[in-house]
Amino acid sequence: MSFLENTFRLKENGTDVRTELLAGLTTFLTMAYIVFVNPAILGDAGMPKDAVFVATCLAAAIGTLIMGLYANYPMALAPGMGLNAYFAYTVVLGMKLPWQAALGAVFISGCLFLVVSLFRVREMIVNGIPASMRTAITVGIGLFLGLISLKSAGIVTGNPATLVTIGDLHKPQVVLAVIGFFAIVALDHLRVRGAILIGILLVTGLSFFFGGNTFGGLVSMPPSITPTLFKLDIMGMLSFGILNVVLVFFLVELFDATGTLMGVANRAGLLKNGKMERLNKALLADSAAIVAGSFLGTSSTTAYIESAAGVQAGGRTGLTAIAVAALFLACLFFAPLAGVVPAYATAPALLYVACLMLQDLVHVDWGDTTESVPAAITAITMPFTFSIAQGVAFGFISYAVLKLLSGRAREVKLIVWIIAAIFLFKLAYLGAG
Repeated sequence: MSFLENTFRLKENGTDVRTELLAGLTTFLTMAYIVFVNPAILGDAGMPKDAVFVATCLAAAIGTLIMGLYANYPMALAPGMGLNAYFAYTVVLGMKLPWQAALGAVFISGCLFLVVSLFRVREMIVNGIPASMRTAITVGIGLFLGLISLKSAGIVTGNPATLVTIGDLHKPQVVLAVIGFFAIVALDHLRVRGAILIGILLVTGLSFFFGGNTFGGLVSMPPSITPTLFKLDIMGMLSFGILNVVLVFFLVELFDATGTLMGVANRAGLLKNGKMERLNKALLADSAAIVAGSFLGTSSTTAYIESAAGVQAGGRTGLTAIAVAALFLACLFFAPLAGVVPAYATAPALLYVACLMLQDLVHVDWGDTTESVPAAITAITMPFTFSIAQGVAFGFISYAVLKLLSGRAREVKLIVWIIAAIFLFKLAYLGAG
């Protein structure tokens, strides 16, 4: 007990071991859906799902462990939603990049993130990006995830005349997905812990009776991670060209991590004079987890906003994070359960996450068209081009152009001009691929 007190400063933070462990369990239950969703998304990119399942659990455990021991914050990390969609659907399926090379891009972006954290360049970059663009990226990813989830559920399907149309709503899979979505929203509204996870398990359970699913067991030894372990191809990524892919990975990781860490810390009352005392340590933990995840075989790891659930339950120190890490390691022995979760069971979770991400729209200044229009362009083009990268590119370019044409160029920070110029060069000379 004295070791835990000295390591995590429990009394100083107004907490105790029991509270911290319960907070860790609460956080884990709210984000455990990622062990089902991440293999499903990266599996669409051709990655072996069993190995990705193991990589997901290990990357989450390692990143969260570093956060707890090094930064002493009650934050949990895992492969990020949105980042995994960009990895699978834009980089691998859209740009036709092998998943091994895409892992190389994750590694490079993690190293860049590590550098800007070490040299404290993060503040300059984050402060230089307009709030409207940060919001637009989050909202655009939400819309993109919404389209993917509706497609996975069978509610939306392709049509050569209208691009998309309504699917066959009489299929059992569609009905089960709808049931799962309503269950998740209702449970979350009632503040039931693990609402998203319960929804996924509910649809999976019903799929054995109505969806033709078959049960393959509950517990087993972890699958082999060999198919993805150290399979990243850095040279393949460099030969493809890192400009578009790595820049988007880096920007989304930067905004996602910083925003989440600050938001959760604020809710926990851990900010002093509006700042996190150990923010740099937290960012270093985040970037180290990205690099570790690329070696293991998963898309970028980031801090999870679901950590706020554990904070609400009383978590105030890194001991909460240690508890979450231990539970992710325990998940390794439930691989058979992850293997029977169908895509239409994870689709409701994706759709609900997408809905939550759209809440940030209220933060856009709709009275200023030089702010709102680039934000809208960013958000709209992500789903309609089926590319997060293109949405970010069009958004930054339109922001710079509109500020210039409206005589407000001085309002634009240098980093925005640089990013816009990079994307403009990419589109004009290297194409949109």
